[in-house]
Amino acid sequence: MLACFTFAAASYPADNLHILFCMKVFLCLAAAAAVIALVFVAVLFTVFPLKYKNHITEAAALYNVDPRLIAAVINAESGFRADAVSHKGAVGLMQVMPATAEWVAGELNIRFDTETLKNPQTNILIGTFYLKHLLDKFADEKTALIAYNAGEGNVREWLADSRYAANATNETTGAHTETRTVLVTCPYPVTNKYVEKVLNGKNFYRARF
Repeated sequence: MLACFTFAAASYPADNLHILFCMKVFLCLAAAAAVIALVFVAVLFTVFPLKYKNHITEAAALYNVDPRLIAAVINAESGFRADAVSHKGAVGLMQVMPATAEWVAGELNIRFDTETLKNPQTNILIGTFYLKHLLDKFADEKTALIAYNAGEGNVREWLADSRYAANATNETTGAHTETRTVLVTCPYPVTNKYVEKVLNGKNFYRARF
């Protein structure tokens, strides 16, 4: 196409050469922008992959948890690696601790052993059940995510510390409101970065569910 513009320039008045030049520049910039956009999308899909979508939507419907949040937790916890095991012993996609999984299995009345946590469907079901437990317990997404990463015991301590906690108002039915204490941050930088990554991931996964 650029060759056609070059050929045509020979028969155009000088005033039109400026227009042709601008068109060339526009086409080059448009092509560059398209390449940049494709690279940006490719990077996003690398940073925020998505696997086991059927298992995620199944658990989301079963326990009434946003599937975008589940996917974002999986990505932040394990990068969608089903066989991931942390140095602390957390296992699988949602990095569930065996003790937590044993408690959840008891609640669900299902058989459990540590190896089953490497099964994607089982891990997502157990991890989502626990995530739902935290969401219900703390009634705040950010606080629940901090608890998922740093532990419920730590969160209970931090909720009593004004350096990390604040009061939040939640609208209820009618004109009634309720005030609850939530975490706005925590003393663990790694956990704060984890929460930020999960919430950013949740926004990215919006278009994929």
